[in-house]
Amino acid sequence: MERVDTSLIALRRILRATEMFGRDLAKAAGLTPAQFRVLQVISEKGWSTPKTIATRMGVSQATMTALIDKLEQKGMVSRQRSERDRRQTDIVISEKGAAAIEQAPDALQQIFVRRFEALEDWEQAQLIASLERVAAMLDAHEIDAAPVLDWGDISRKPN
Repeated sequence: MERVDTSLIALRRILRATEMFGRDLAKAAGLTPAQFRVLQVISEKGWSTPKTIATRMGVSQATMTALIDKLEQKGMVSRQRSERDRRQTDIVISEKGAAAIEQAPDALQQIFVRRFEALEDWEQAQLIASLERVAAMLDAHEIDAAPVLDWGDISRKPN
């Protein structure tokens, strides 16, 4: 039973870390981690298409539309007709969106990425296998999830 308790404590710590980061991000920038990730993707070039962002984040077009709608309402992005293909719409980051990225706390997933990439290849593979096994044990292996350390509905409003 001790190993069960230890594993449940570790899972709870992971959940609490994502919850606390979400609260810090909501306070600092008024964003959810998913909204913040959308801004990060857009800021790489200053613009992106909804389909490109949705594909990168592993979410549906409907979820992406909801995220972009919320960011547009906050004045952090705007929709513009693409100059490359007039049938497409580009999502362009605003000054307010760029400022939100600058003032936000260090993203939890960025910390994870740095530390994960520092691991040896075999350690990375072992960790992935273990995490996938835990997801399967929780019947969560089929759940649609973006590579964003967050909890709850990905398109929800920040607290």
